[in-house]
Amino acid sequence: MLASVASAVLTGVEGRPVVVEVHVSRGLPAYNVVGLPDAAVRESRERVRAAFLSSELAWPLTRITVNLAPGGVRKSGSGLEVAVALGLLGAGGDLPSGALDGVGVLGELGLDGSVRPIPGTLALVDALVRAGSSTIVCPLENAEEAALVPGVTVRPARTLFELRDCMKGEAPWPAVPDSSGEPEDPDDGADLGDVDGVDLAEVRGLSSARAALELAAAGSHHVLLVGPPGAGKTMLARRFGTILPALEPDEALEVTRIHSAAGVRIRGGLARRRPFCAPHHTISPAALVGGGTGRPSPGEVTLAHRGALFLDELGEFPARALEALRQPLEEGSVRISRQPTTITFPARFVLVACSNPCPCGLPDARCHCSDAQKLRYRHRLSPPLLDRFDLRLRVGATRADAPPGESSATVAARVTAAVARQLHRFRDQPWRRNAHVPAGALDAMLPMPPDARDAWTEVCREQMLTGRGAAIVRRVAGTAADLDDQAVVRPEHVVLAAAFRQDVP
Repeated sequence: MLASVASAVLTGVEGRPVVVEVHVSRGLPAYNVVGLPDAAVRESRERVRAAFLSSELAWPLTRITVNLAPGGVRKSGSGLEVAVALGLLGAGGDLPSGALDGVGVLGELGLDGSVRPIPGTLALVDALVRAGSSTIVCPLENAEEAALVPGVTVRPARTLFELRDCMKGEAPWPAVPDSSGEPEDPDDGADLGDVDGVDLAEVRGLSSARAALELAAAGSHHVLLVGPPGAGKTMLARRFGTILPALEPDEALEVTRIHSAAGVRIRGGLARRRPFCAPHHTISPAALVGGGTGRPSPGEVTLAHRGALFLDELGEFPARALEALRQPLEEGSVRISRQPTTITFPARFVLVACSNPCPCGLPDARCHCSDAQKLRYRHRLSPPLLDRFDLRLRVGATRADAPPGESSATVAARVTAAVARQLHRFRDQPWRRNAHVPAGALDAMLPMPPDARDAWTEVCREQMLTGRGAAIVRRVAGTAADLDDQAVVRPEHVVLAAAFRQDVP
């Protein structure tokens, strides 16, 4: 007897359809899995058998062969176990004919027969729907997330025994949980980074740094703040998430899919807040940009996709990790090559970094670092990496009695208005922010009148800017014009953009 069940596995942050074929034949009792399974898939034999016995279901004492098609693609994870179990029931005649037609099945089995949640449900269901499944059987904990995919009927499963009765029509299907009325928990869903309870108004002084962060939020420009300890760099940068605009609908779906694949449980619908990731400076290159042995997993740059990545104490990060950022900063994606395939992770984020000028960070008159220590510290930030920061500025100490600045709500309103102008301007283009406009499209997308072009030419000559630096000044000037509600770039916008291209260590 043969039964086929549609399922899916994760490849990076995307789902890949898999057909689970279960063949039961006469012969000595055996259980074999073919189709390039990994260790987790091979171990499913013991979990499926124990789940059958715990659910008081008869385990077939025959020769069982499980094929995972397509056979040339490596399969990983434990999300195929419920599909294997239903395939065994179907091959043994315990399910009605046609019960598995058009049904995609996801879930892990516990030894007690319970159906356990799996990561990446949104991406997996999306892959199954594109492959032709109209009904999805998934763990109860993943049902709300699966229902986010339009045009699909979700059937939650709690135990294998209950699932068999529901498939046979002998028991009603459990209802899909609805947590739309629950208050949002910043630690749940894809809303990484708790920005509740903090506000830009708490930061006193630092007017230039505040202006740089506003430009960064409006145009998706990378920003580097360099200054002594206690100047307020970290305090200011950690409030960057409070001025970011809301996610667009398609961006919300994309961010939710990525964090679901990374194992973050999604509750309360799609992500509403842009991610804000702040890894520690001891992070490895693989953890920062993605990779790892076996199945490559997304790194912090992918988890920060469509949001912000905050690197505090930039000079303390390993040099290899920082140099690995150069490609994602330039291209907005990370390509991880493993035999026999290459996985591409999205990584379109805003990099916000803070650093001391030297290991101690004190002014020159009080600095006790040797020349060798300073040189070694500065070499961690290579010129190619520094050149990719659109905004670079030194931050000085602030007086304790300095008046508070504008609130996050006030700044966020200006940022949202500037972003709306960019979305309208680029409505027919593949990019959405000024920072992403290719150099060849700057004249068409961000036009400059003769006086502004003259100012830009003079800035490029005086600062001896590279081609990348000259293009960055034009993009930042375009964002400054958007914040000023100007249709074209003016000379003062060019001067402002150039002022934020300071030489920093």
